Amino acid sequence: MLFSLDDTQPGEPFPDPSLAETEPDGLLAVGGDLSAERIIQAYRQGVFPWYGESQPILWWSPDPRMVLFPDALHVSRSLAREMRKGYFQVTFDQAFDRVIEACAQPRDVDDGTWLTPEMVAAYRHLHRQGIAHSVEAWQEGVLAGGAYGIALGSVFFGESMFARIPNASKVAFVCLIRSLERTGFRLVDCQVYTPHLQSLGARLIPRDEFLFLVGGAVDDPQRFPVNVSCA
Repeated sequence: MLFSLDDTQPGEPFPDPSLAETEPDGLLAVGGDLSAERIIQAYRQGVFPWYGESQPILWWSPDPRMVLFPDALHVSRSLAREMRKGYFQVTFDQAFDRVIEACAQPRDVDDGTWLTPEMVAAYRHLHRQGIAHSVEAWQEGVLAGGAYGIALGSVFFGESMFARIPNASKVAFVCLIRSLERTGFRLVDCQVYTPHLQSLGARLIPRDEFLFLVGGAVDDPQRFPVNVSCA
């Protein structure tokens, strides 16, 4: 069942995610706006925006949901060797605008982007509020890769990542997850399945379980880590 949201009421609760469409998987609502209030409300209820340049705002809550429990992070031997070489320097929140702009670039010359200018502006606003965060991997002062997402309580909702140099985004991701674990984060939302995320330890869980975990964690007092821990 597809619901229509009122763009004049950013604080309205989202419909029950169990009512989302099964095809396409997880499509729950259309319309509304990209105010900070509405986006935060969405994540708190296990919903996220995702739509193309020529589409209205679409809101999703797929079943099952791809998640990573920080203590389940898997680092392959080859990636561990790469990290020991120290080719990349990792930081948090040092280049959010540049990271989201890189994530918004089409992956292929014929592809569009789901990160519309309105979406980029909305997440930049959330970053200024201390809610959206970035992780950056640098090589000799050049931005080589990174990722960004939303931190609420002890849940990090991952949004997108990019790499300009092989392994840069993987190194950034590993440092992010290890830092989140040390800070007390319980869960990383990866949204939908990809083999890349699975190789790093993420797995699919039922939506009901995901919503239960999020509901018990978004009000935790944990804060996004200040210091990077890659070990």
